[in-house]
Amino acid sequence: REVSVQQAFLKSQIDAIPCPVAQTMAVIGDAWTTLILRDAIRGVTKFDEFQQSTRASRAILSDRLAHLVRHGVFERVQYETHPPRYEYRLTRRGEALKPVLMLMADWAETHLPVKVHNWRPRHTECGHRFRPVLACSECGEAIKPGTVAYDRPPPLPQRERA
Repeated sequence: REVSVQQAFLKSQIDAIPCPVAQTMAVIGDAWTTLILRDAIRGVTKFDEFQQSTRASRAILSDRLAHLVRHGVFERVQYETHPPRYEYRLTRRGEALKPVLMLMADWAETHLPVKVHNWRPRHTECGHRFRPVLACSECGEAIKPGTVAYDRPPPLPQRERA
């Protein structure tokens, strides 16, 4: 089913927009989901731990965890049978979001009046705290503002311009 960009925005069907940023936001783009991912990256796996850290309602947390499982970001693994209890573990797809959240946190610490600066990660190989750096996959140079250009996407077909 084809949906115009305008229709997608109006109907909150961001996942129908043919854009990688929109597609990513459809999976991780709300605040509760981002906080859940923050905690998962820090090692949280259990529902009650997510709830305590995020302070989300049980209904919101249950909805967002199910969403992340559906999108392959988490896998749900039973760790107790009576009563049944589950852990939410990052999949490879979820692990791949770690640098994204590290860059988001670094951006906030650099550009916003963040009150607590405790996100700074530690590199396990050398033991140093570090700032994440985005680098070119081809030459290895650090990506800095003003050093990236994007090819213009092809125009949308007439019926999608609506």
